[in-house]
Amino acid sequence: MLFLIIVSLLWAFSFGIIGSRLAGVDSNFSAAVRLSIAFLCFLPLFRLKRVNKLDLATLVGIGALQFGVMYISYMRAFVYLPSHLVALFSVFTPLYIAVAYNLMQSRWQWSLLGCAVISIAGAVVIKFSQPSGSFWTGFILMQIANLAFGLGQLLYRSWKRKRPETGDSEVIAALYLGGAILAGIGFAVFGNSDNISPRPDQWYALIYLGAVASGLGFFLWNKGAARTTAGTLAAANNAVVPLAMAASLFFFGEAGATTTDALIKLAIGATLIFAAMAWGQRESKA
Repeated sequence: MLFLIIVSLLWAFSFGIIGSRLAGVDSNFSAAVRLSIAFLCFLPLFRLKRVNKLDLATLVGIGALQFGVMYISYMRAFVYLPSHLVALFSVFTPLYIAVAYNLMQSRWQWSLLGCAVISIAGAVVIKFSQPSGSFWTGFILMQIANLAFGLGQLLYRSWKRKRPETGDSEVIAALYLGGAILAGIGFAVFGNSDNISPRPDQWYALIYLGAVASGLGFFLWNKGAARTTAGTLAAANNAVVPLAMAASLFFFGEAGATTTDALIKLAIGATLIFAAMAWGQRESKA
C-alpha cells in the first residue's frame, strides 16, 4: 500500500504539467517519447533470462494494453478537456477493476451498473460548465484509458503472483517496451508530424514525465498492485484524483475553471462521481 500512496503523490502534478506544458505537441508523439524514456531507464535492470518467450510476449502485450492504449487515449484527452477534468474522469478506473475482477471470478453485481449511471450523471452536471462541444469525446477517451489501465493492472497482478521469484524491476522494461511500440504505431498512423518539435521546456517536461512519472511511477505502482488485494488496488486508483484536481485548478490555475459557477457545478458533479465510486467499492466487497 505504501508504494501506491507514494505514486499517488508523485502523479498529482502530472496532469497539470501535461495540460499546461505540452500544449501543441502531438499527443501520440508525447506518449511514445515518455514510454520510450521509461523503457530506457529500466532497460539496464531487465533480465531476459528470467522469462521465457511466452512470458516475454505476455508482458509486452500487457504493457501495450496498460500503457500503450492508456497513454494514446489519455494524452489525446487533453486536447478536449482541461487537466482537472482529465484527473476527475480517471476516477472511473476502480469501477472497471471491480467489474473485471468480478467477471474473472464468474460473478456479477448489478449495483455496479447503478454506480456507473450515477457517475455519468455527475459528468452530465459538470458538462454544463464546459463551453466546448468536444466534452464527450474527451470523456470517452478517458474511459478507454481507464479500462486499459485497470485491466493491465489486474493482468500484471495475476502474472506476478504466479511468479513470486521474479523481481518487478527485472521485467518492467518489457511492459514499457510494449507500451512504447503501440504508442509509436499510434503516432505513425494518427500522429501529426508538424507537431513534433518541442521547445526546451517541453523536452524537460517529457523527460520528467517519462523517467519519473511513468518510469518510476508505474514501476512502484505495479509493484504495489502485485502485493495488495483487488479492493485496495481499486481504492488506491482514486487517491491521486483530488490531489491532481487541486494542483490543476489552483497551482496551475486553469483558465475559467475557478469561476463560482464552474466550481459549484464541478463540486456537485464530483460529489456524485465520488459517491458512486464509494458505493461501487463497498458493493464489490460484499
